[in-house]
Order: sequence, then C-alpha cells, then structure tokens
Amino acid sequence: MTSSSQPAEFKSEIMAMPDWLRRPIGKASELSTVQRIIKQRQIHTICEEGRCPNRGECYAQKTATFLLMGPVCTRACAFCQVDKGHAPMPLDLDEPQKVAEAVQLLGLRYVVLTSVARDDLPDQGAGHFVKTMAAIRQVNRDTQIEVLTPDFWGGMGSGEAGQRQRIEMIVEAAPACFNHNIETVRRLTGPVRRGAKYDRSLQVLSIVKELNPTIPTKSGLMLGHGESVAEIVAAMRDLRAVKCDRLTIGQYMRPSLEHLPVQKYWTPAEFDQLGKLATEMGFSHVRSGPLVRSSYHAGEE
Repeated sequence: MTSSSQPAEFKSEIMAMPDWLRRPIGKASELSTVQRIIKQRQIHTICEEGRCPNRGECYAQKTATFLLMGPVCTRACAFCQVDKGHAPMPLDLDEPQKVAEAVQLLGLRYVVLTSVARDDLPDQGAGHFVKTMAAIRQVNRDTQIEVLTPDFWGGMGSGEAGQRQRIEMIVEAAPACFNHNIETVRRLTGPVRRGAKYDRSLQVLSIVKELNPTIPTKSGLMLGHGESVAEIVAAMRDLRAVKCDRLTIGQYMRPSLEHLPVQKYWTPAEFDQLGKLATEMGFSHVRSGPLVRSSYHAGEE
C-alpha cells in the first residue's frame, strides 16, 4: 500500500524511531549458522523474512519460527514485510522433512511454525502444518511445537465449516500452543489487515478451545496504528471472552515507505502498564514491550 492509497485517518509523515527500539542484532556467528542451514535447504523463517529485531536472541535460546509454504502471501496486509502475490509457488513437498532436519541440526527445543496465507490451496495449508509437525517429532519428540496460523478462511470449501475442519486437523496434531493474531483493534482491522475480519480471528481461537480446551491459545496485538487505550483494553476483553490464554503486545515498526506509517511509538512504560492490565484480566502469560513479537520468548511459556 503506497502512501497515496492509505486511508485518510492515517498520517503520512515519517516519525523518528525512538532510542528504545534500537538494539544489537546478536552474535554474527549465531546468525550465520542459522542462515546457512535454512539457505541450504531453501526453507524460510519469519525471523529472516520479517527482519525480526529479536532473531539473534531467539537463536541463542534455541528457538526459531519457520515460515511454511513459501515466502509469498496471498493476502496483502498493510503492515507486513512478507511478499504478496496471487500466484505463490507450488508447495515444496519435501519442506516438512527439510524443516525437521534444520530443527535437528540447530538443536531447537522450541519451534514455532507459521505460514503465509495460502488461499489458493484447497485446505489453505492446514495439512502442510500437520505434516511438518509429524516430521519434526520423528527426529526429536521432545521438541515443543507452537503453531501460528492464518484464519483458514477462503479458497475452496470456504465458510465456517471449512474453517473449522482445517483448524480441527491441526488441533488433532496436539500443538504445544495454538496462536492466531488479531494484530490490531476492531476499528482498524479493515485498513491494517486487508482480507481479514476481527470476529473471524476471534472465532479461530474460540474453535480451538471448543475442540480441545487443554491446548493453550495465544494472540498478539501490534500497536502504533492510532488505537486508543480503551480500544486496546476492549480487544483484550474480546480475547478473554473466547478464553485466549496468552498475549503478546508489541510496537509496529514500518518496514518500508510502501507500508502504513507509524501513528505513535508507545513507550516502555505504557507497554508495562498494558501488560499489567492484561495479567489482571486473567491472561496466564503476557509479553508486552516495544520489541515483543508473536514468538518472543515463546519457549518460556
């Protein structure tokens, strides 16, 4: 989305990044080891594709987030670094085994599997998640696997029945945690998450709990699009209403001038206060801070 096509409510000026958002990227040796292993296997991590500021820290803690089904997404969210396109690459049928090999070589104790949206696939990629989980468990049954999924809505077999069937496939594979991000507050979902619906995302988390109440659910909010504290609190209450257990809250950082501009940089103190409110609401695990991302310290849950 270019600045000329942005909604009028979004300011277009460039805001200076505050000092608290600047951090060292991590040890070059740890970064290069991971990068070499994933490049050799032609697989992807959201750590690299999304240029996550925490990737060095996570690699050092034996945690990584793999991006399944290619680097091209069929959605066009206005905040996301991942490439967009209507004709993604065909599925790499060897990807589950390649990811499993990478997990084994890196000695990962906690793995997060996420993916681009694949509205072009009959099952939206749910089966690929399941195959990758099975492949990882074949090489190391002790590795914990969290999934961070799209909403599984669209394509062939769209609608609530199709969505539920795809979610059920993954729930039956028993992930350590089922994560789906609402990303922003209700009012801003349209311009920020094009192709997504606020209530549809809440429904993903609700279905997981209906199918298996013992699986922890998780969601994330990305601040900086012009939301108010009242709207953030309302979103947290909506998540608790569908029994969401865990919450991450972080700062949106504009990937390029083609993406939505930052409306506000929330301070560390404000993140601390929001984290405290979330804990008081009943979330069992809360990570709230400017550099927090969906998988930040995921293995500590």
